[in-house]
Amino acid sequence: MKRIALLVSVTLGVASAADWPQWMGEERDGIWREAGVRKDLPRDGGKVQWRVPVSYGYAGPSVAKGKVYVPDFVMADDDFDGKSQSAHPRKGKERILCLDASDGKVLWKHEYEVTYNISYPGGPRVTRTGIDDQLYFQGTMGHLMCLDANNGDVVWQHDICKLYQCEPPRWGYSSHPLVHGDLVYGVAGGDNQVLVAFDKKSGEERWKALSAKEAGYCPPRVFKQAGVEQLLFWHPTAVVSLNPTNGQSYWSVDLEPVYSISRMSPRQWGNKLYVAGPGKQVAVMLELDERKPAVSELWRGAIDKAVYPLKAPPQMRDGVIYGVDSESSALIAVSMKDGEQLWSTTEASLAPETKKKARHGTAFLVYHEPNKQYWLFGEMGDLILAELPASGYKELGRQNILAPTNGAWGRKVVWTHPAFAEKSVFARNDKELVRVDLSE
Repeated sequence: MKRIALLVSVTLGVASAADWPQWMGEERDGIWREAGVRKDLPRDGGKVQWRVPVSYGYAGPSVAKGKVYVPDFVMADDDFDGKSQSAHPRKGKERILCLDASDGKVLWKHEYEVTYNISYPGGPRVTRTGIDDQLYFQGTMGHLMCLDANNGDVVWQHDICKLYQCEPPRWGYSSHPLVHGDLVYGVAGGDNQVLVAFDKKSGEERWKALSAKEAGYCPPRVFKQAGVEQLLFWHPTAVVSLNPTNGQSYWSVDLEPVYSISRMSPRQWGNKLYVAGPGKQVAVMLELDERKPAVSELWRGAIDKAVYPLKAPPQMRDGVIYGVDSESSALIAVSMKDGEQLWSTTEASLAPETKKKARHGTAFLVYHEPNKQYWLFGEMGDLILAELPASGYKELGRQNILAPTNGAWGRKVVWTHPAFAEKSVFARNDKELVRVDLSE
């Protein structure tokens, strides 16, 4: 059988290996490719280069061309304690801050007034996407925009909910915009308009597709299979593959999570494609056809089988899926072959005092390719260096770099994906953004 070539094909302009220009890194795969990174994490940890104040937000930072970009939300009344997660209106300003990566000084900011009418109102969910000298962002209530990365000036913008007469998802818009070729893909919602493609330069609509009762939370991605580029997306009833130029469907596989939380962007390894989310048995492993854009099912989730991530995307490597399960809060290793669980631990995903009662524990996983190690960022604010073989979890060191400032399920958490760039980690909570040196 011929080996299948599968290439992620997100266009990123002049982004370098030292950059982290969008959610999950240069190729949206959670792989850090920069050389010169340390292979240990001693007791005193890496050097903290700077800390700067920010406000509320779940969106992680991105780094490009010596600049750091982070969105946040400044509440007018500042009454959010991280515990009151109800959807009563909260007024304030949503911002995008641009900082100098060397010292953390603010270079410019773009802000606008907005009222949150969602559950978990603790700030933006979306990491800005950068290409060339433009950045793309979608706010919690749907404001989609293109800004000049040099000064924050608006190139174009849309109030998605007003333009498409739709409502934001229950927990706010969370799909990080994807730029590919001449298009940028954003999320709206409703009949035949869940996913919308815009001209990246003018903001003009090029096509729209998919219908669902809610828009979901999945970040789209583009990859190549059987010589054909495909746009992958999981809306609340199905995982779909579309032609990225016109939105026409290639294939669709039913997969319906609880509360319409279709969050996970499909992950790929070789000819395997895995998608899973919260709910009983909401997981599917697909095999990609080598001759045409098509898939076949290999197995589905079951009790005590698979892993069901929510906030943190899993990693797939060498026949194993590594991810944090939304119900058990454990980091679990799962066989790609049949979904059987190999091992589990809560060491990286929960603070010791919450291990017995916590749900939705979180640890963000990034694979450092040159050193073949994993950097994890746990919800307790710990940066962790580990090896994750099929035989078990092996922690090499940890450093607390941030305090958990938000709240969920009766505990304090920090639920933001960090950026790894310039031989450093950049991470934020609801009060500050920190840079820690990880150079060897």
